[in-house]
Amino acid sequence: QDQRWKQQLVALSGVQPGQRVLMHLENCPELLITYFACAHIGAICVPTNAMAAGPELTYMAELTEAVGAITQPRFAAKLAIHCPDLAWLAITSSDAGVPCEPGTAPSASDSFDALRVHTPAPLRAPDASQPLSILFTSGTTSRPKGVLWTHANALWAARLGATQQGFRANDIVQVFLPLFHVVGLSWSVLPTLWAGATVVLQPKFSVTHYWPTAMQYRSTVGSHVIFSGNVLAGQPVPAGHAFRQWCNALSLPQHEAVFGVKVQGAWGMTEMVAQGIVGDLWAPQRPGSIGRPSVGYGIRIENDRGDACRPGETGSLLVKGVPGVSIFAEYFRNPQATRDAFDEEGYFRTGDSVTLHDDGSIQFSDRNKDLIKVGGEGVSAAEVERVIAGVEGVAQVAVVSRPDASLGEVAVAYVIPRSGDAAPAGLEARITDTCRQDLAKFKVPRAVYFVEDFPRISVGKISKVKLREMARATVVDPREEQPARV
Repeated sequence: QDQRWKQQLVALSGVQPGQRVLMHLENCPELLITYFACAHIGAICVPTNAMAAGPELTYMAELTEAVGAITQPRFAAKLAIHCPDLAWLAITSSDAGVPCEPGTAPSASDSFDALRVHTPAPLRAPDASQPLSILFTSGTTSRPKGVLWTHANALWAARLGATQQGFRANDIVQVFLPLFHVVGLSWSVLPTLWAGATVVLQPKFSVTHYWPTAMQYRSTVGSHVIFSGNVLAGQPVPAGHAFRQWCNALSLPQHEAVFGVKVQGAWGMTEMVAQGIVGDLWAPQRPGSIGRPSVGYGIRIENDRGDACRPGETGSLLVKGVPGVSIFAEYFRNPQATRDAFDEEGYFRTGDSVTLHDDGSIQFSDRNKDLIKVGGEGVSAAEVERVIAGVEGVAQVAVVSRPDASLGEVAVAYVIPRSGDAAPAGLEARITDTCRQDLAKFKVPRAVYFVEDFPRISVGKISKVKLREMARATVVDPREEQPARV
């Protein structure tokens, strides 16, 4: 049946091998159909964050020079306004399974359903080195980088993920994590297909719908982030569920006890494609650890002098793999960033700090401080700073993380105003409004603090360590905290 969709991407839209197609969608069957249709004809699919703001979509469309896009009704107007150079726009009939709002239904010519045909697309000579998709990662730069995967990358993630997670052909794998991120796509869906198992796809995380869906379909495997696991841990767990294992960022014995499942800890990132460090399902995993080095990856943990860490020490995590196979091929149209990402021996600098234990297991320690993790979403402090720095009246800005009871972390901004006043009239509102317009909701700072100067280290560089301490001091008891403004 999927064959019906492939040829028409060529015939109706003029998509040719090597061209890019945006997929601005929540989790839905149309996203996966498009992903594999593009792969079949040799086009490159670009899944974008469903929460992205209009200017963020403009940047992604322009960087990739996308020829067209597939989206859902409630996002169609945003794409039409902010991506005017797209040659075509195909719109699904629903918002990830939810009936669309009145007046937003696509016309016959714009409908995703119009892509159905019966003529099979011509076969191409197999070439696993060809580009497959571009996923955007925040990292620590002022603009997200496009991480280019090849067909070999997807095959590697599918096979390795199915093997080390022990997927079985009769598994029912429940997926709510977004397919525009690595855990939802290459840790979950691709290994499921490799194993011949079944995917139960949810549009997004919903504490209301998670357990009813799991019970209805008798889900056996799931993937989580710390945020979703913690939320569910505060809810009743239905007796008789069929889950046997979950994958999460850490091995969490407390979650194993609450949910009655094996929780496999693992670590990876978009550039790693698959899980570069993972727990062994068939052996005890050290509580709180992310596991041990996975097959096909070289792991190095080094101290500030560049020497390999010994057990008990904490250092910077570097990973070595085969570009275009076990790790990403390149940052799309950014060769300098690609070169800078690797050291002289070909190890990728992850920006994460980890601790090596005596038993060979690895524990996550900290991430590069300019990457803020908001409810599982990565936020680049530099990206938020770039937006705020463009607001009239802002002289300097520094963005750091602040602990948050529900989301783990949120972003907060410290601003030196041009006027020198402690709190210029209207400036906070202008900053917040600009961030809401230009950034996805989860990137918008939760608070803006005006200061006369930043704490600095001896060379005059802003001390973000001190700023984070200042931010932590503003945290109040969740019971007293005011409703979130973003």
